[in-house]
Amino acid sequence: MNHPSQVAVHTRGVRLWVLATALSTLLCGLLASFTSSASEAETLFSARCASCHGSEAKGTLLAPALAGQQIDYLARQLKHFKSGLRGNHAKDVLGAQMVAVSSALDEAAVVAVSTYLSQLPQTRANSALTGSKAAAANQRRGYTYYHSTCGGCHGGKAEGNPLLNAPRLAGLSVEYLQRQILHFATGIRGTDKQDRYGRQMAMMSKSLDKETLADVIAFIAAQP
Repeated sequence: MNHPSQVAVHTRGVRLWVLATALSTLLCGLLASFTSSASEAETLFSARCASCHGSEAKGTLLAPALAGQQIDYLARQLKHFKSGLRGNHAKDVLGAQMVAVSSALDEAAVVAVSTYLSQLPQTRANSALTGSKAAAANQRRGYTYYHSTCGGCHGGKAEGNPLLNAPRLAGLSVEYLQRQILHFATGIRGTDKQDRYGRQMAMMSKSLDKETLADVIAFIAAQP
């Protein structure tokens, strides 16, 4: 006959085994679900986005790098395209393409793709100022102006700041940065009252002349 203390120890052991088994099953299920979601997001990106943004989301001349960008920013921009806050202007031809792509994404797909992209290795800018533009650009002036007007939100090395809803700029191509600043400055982007952060950028962009813009972009493009 077992001693009461032995029975108690055995009972606790059984309970711990049952608990451990249940936790193991739950974790395996969650891992399988996560792996499946990540795989589905990668498939979705490859099918709908990679032709413009590149197979590794490093960007092209026409489409920005997305790899390693903040998840909240990615999701917000997809929702903006989907709702028409961005990409509806007649002169935003590339934005119109994103409106069409995003319209086919439901909330779960937006979250899944944004999560997938945010977890990819960050990339450096795949192009730079060339020729006379490169010669004219002054990174020292760009550093000074960037830190006086942009760095407070986007970070000292253009790494972005999720707490301020400011995206990472380092790694974006010169062409994309120039195009978006022009869009903000000319009212193609950032005019809708619901686009709070876009309106902030629209205001800031109007303070940049061409020479200063070239300097700022040269500084950003040089960041790791």
